[in-house]
Amino acid sequence: MDWRYPSSMPRPAKTATPKSKRKTIPHPFILEALAPLNPEVRPMFSGHSVYIGDKIVFMLRESQKQPEDNGLWLVFAEDFDESRDPKTLRREFPSIRPIQLLGGKIKHWLILPSDSPNFESEALKACDLLLAHDPRLGRIPESRKSKARRKA
Repeated sequence: MDWRYPSSMPRPAKTATPKSKRKTIPHPFILEALAPLNPEVRPMFSGHSVYIGDKIVFMLRESQKQPEDNGLWLVFAEDFDESRDPKTLRREFPSIRPIQLLGGKIKHWLILPSDSPNFESEALKACDLLLAHDPRLGRIPESRKSKARRKA
């Protein structure tokens, strides 16, 4: 049964409940560097995903519970294969490595760890690649592919 307060009856006072702390987006300098591309940021798992248009390009992560994979997660294009030329990627990003939380199951996501001594310069290099429209970075997630098909 739907029970509501009559308009003539005073409503009980609401008890104050502490609001959950909204997680701040880590590494804001990355979003500042991407500002010309109008990035969209969304909460995702234990971080914040960064989209440029329909493509997910990065995830920003800073977790106190599992700090081993904190930093900038790079999302590579569907046709990207690091095994073709791993040295090129290593020259551009010396600290890049697989994401431990993913257990090697998703190979097109790699991390620039925030505890690396070159984290900021490598993260800004990744931003520069996006600003230059490097085709290796970013992919359209399945959920957004279906939306694009519906529009067509």
